[in-house]
Amino acid sequence: MMKMKASMLNTCLLILVTNSQAFGFGIHTTTTTTVQRCSSNSTEIRAIERGDGMSGGGGVPMPKSKSKDKSNDENNNDDDDDDDDLVRPKVGADMPDGRPSWFRVPAPSLKEDSRYSKVKDSLQNLSLNTVCEEAQCPNIGECWNGGTGTIMLLGDTCTRGCMFCAVNTSQTPPPPDPFEPFKTAEAVSEWGVDYIVLTSVDRDDIEDGGAGHFATTVELLKMKKPELLVECLVSDFRGDKDSVSKLALSGLDVYAHNMETVERLQKFVRDPRAGYAQSLSTLEHAKKVKPDLYTKTSLMLGLGETDEEVIQTMKDLRAIDVDVVTFGQYLRPTENHLSVVNYVTPEKFDYFRKVGEEMGFKYVASGPMVRSSYKAGEFYLKHMIAKER
Repeated sequence: MMKMKASMLNTCLLILVTNSQAFGFGIHTTTTTTVQRCSSNSTEIRAIERGDGMSGGGGVPMPKSKSKDKSNDENNNDDDDDDDDLVRPKVGADMPDGRPSWFRVPAPSLKEDSRYSKVKDSLQNLSLNTVCEEAQCPNIGECWNGGTGTIMLLGDTCTRGCMFCAVNTSQTPPPPDPFEPFKTAEAVSEWGVDYIVLTSVDRDDIEDGGAGHFATTVELLKMKKPELLVECLVSDFRGDKDSVSKLALSGLDVYAHNMETVERLQKFVRDPRAGYAQSLSTLEHAKKVKPDLYTKTSLMLGLGETDEEVIQTMKDLRAIDVDVVTFGQYLRPTENHLSVVNYVTPEKFDYFRKVGEEMGFKYVASGPMVRSSYKAGEFYLKHMIAKER
């Protein structure tokens, strides 16, 4: 049991309650049940353990098509028995009991002279958004102090409604700020970061999906600081190859687009306008128009995927010469979003890392707390881009 005096109550609750995860993997808030008991001398806070995340959950069975049911009745085929074991995530399904002990990260430094504080102040002064703050990413302190920052362009309202993401949605979001590329270049040049990640919501309401806005931002950043490494984590641009080309040829160093999940689970996890083949095609085209461009993608685990499906996805990515893949744990943003099917162990994440490296990926980041742009600069700057160029 954890006992704390009344004077420590606010601090206690902040530590226990606030622990959110990054954009693209859901904004999940850990809530530890507390019990208060008042006495003449003190207030005791009793933290009640609610499981280690290894029981409960499990998802729901895959729906069977009528054609498949009819075929099975006619042929009495036992080959489909394996499909009966497959599961998928669902809104409102049972969640695992509690959370595993490995979800722990250090708090960011609040010292005035820290790089974290400098970046935060600059963002506020120029009215810029970062996915790090918008999604309350737990890795924010480690990334910002380590020289990596992530800015979210094109506003905070998405035109799609993926079932894992809690970002605001609208078919008619406000128009982009035309001065945002200039503000971004000004801010980043003052931060002293080595690597910047630009990302955004989906903007299907814009003719080119926002590719031109991204391209202008990249060009201005490179003018301000030519040695800066720039990664763009973008949408699928509705599969528009011209938009992909526009960004791929803008001068960026890394073209990133997230597959999000394995092929079988796409329709349960992503907006209907997204798709496995469409995502692969954009990554393939970016590499085609600029062969020396690094391409990157990310998948969430814990949605009911099998090991074989994850490995097949890696094979599909290597077939189009994707350079980097990252794996992280899916966490539910709210009760209105997909429930977690299971918490993937650190050992399993490490297994996928080893498999990916053996397949020939230049880099595989795989772990429960890994996010799309997590510590991106550390590896690229020191071990890959700088070396190969």
